[in-house]
Amino acid sequence: MTGMKSAAEVNIVQYSPADRRSPKGAYSVAIGKDSLVFVSGQVGTRPETGELAGEDVAEQTRQTMNNIQSALQAAELRMESIVKTTVYITRPEDLGEMDAAYREFFTGIFPARSAVTVAALARPDFLVEIDAIATR
Repeated sequence: MTGMKSAAEVNIVQYSPADRRSPKGAYSVAIGKDSLVFVSGQVGTRPETGELAGEDVAEQTRQTMNNIQSALQAAELRMESIVKTTVYITRPEDLGEMDAAYREFFTGIFPARSAVTVAALARPDFLVEIDAIATR
């Protein structure tokens, strides 16, 4: 298409953690533009095996947050750089347990957050998915 600019021309940078396999879908694990880094929705799978970290929401949340942390490290950022997250959870009764695991990853100021109950995620055994926006 004529008139369209490439990602390099508009200063968009793709970040891929070294421990992560390439996504199967048409998306980037993390992408940066100017001072912002957007981390795609992460789930509780172990990057080295693709296996689910556990069957309960706390274990899945911890692995999800580790996956977000890995994506941010690829962009040379830390969890404290996160300004906004969105949590997608399949069972509203799990919100307290998810929140307890989530808060283990932050000290001081928590990022802004939305939490949404959804009917399902990409796989029926996924209980939580979290995306993040961070700033430099």
